Amino acid sequence: MKAIIFDIDGTLVESMAIDTELYFEAIRAVLGPVRVREDLRSYRHVTDSGILRQVVEDNRAPFDDAAAAAIQARFVESLEAHIRSCGPFPTIDGAIPFFEKIRSAADQHVAIATGGWRQSALLKLDSAGFDIDGVPLASSDDFPSRVDIMRYALARIGSDVESVTYFGDAEWDRHASDVLGWNFVAVGPDLGGITSYAGVEL
Repeated sequence: MKAIIFDIDGTLVESMAIDTELYFEAIRAVLGPVRVREDLRSYRHVTDSGILRQVVEDNRAPFDDAAAAAIQARFVESLEAHIRSCGPFPTIDGAIPFFEKIRSAADQHVAIATGGWRQSALLKLDSAGFDIDGVPLASSDDFPSRVDIMRYALARIGSDVESVTYFGDAEWDRHASDVLGWNFVAVGPDLGGITSYAGVEL
């Protein structure tokens, strides 16, 4: 059996740029004009909960569970407004047929491991037209560390597998795959990866 695990933003859905913009807008709407780092790679954990923790540390901002919930709610509301204004998030070419092919394969298990929060992840996937009913999804709600999120996604598959392949679009995805000893498939231009899932064989 093979495990095939996907990131979301920039990997299944064309959402990375607007996601990052609205995410930081939501943080500032709740915490005020806090400073954020220009390069996402400078954060210890490039995940929604991981970045938020460091923004709070960097700015010594007052923070509690209520503030965290308010930021998540504001972020989701902004994504919903974006969808109403601009339409559904587009998918990476061929992503849905490829995803469905894996879901129906007898010798493959599929899961999702995203650095985003679960609610926003589900919203983007639903907008783009992905059916993930029954598909394990691990997110930043589970752990701040991408490695831990990915490891948890594999654990949620609930079956012994001979190999694991992770599809991701960023350097932190590749690094986490290396740490875990997983196969890695780069998606998109930043890593010189695939631009279409058409013809991809596993």
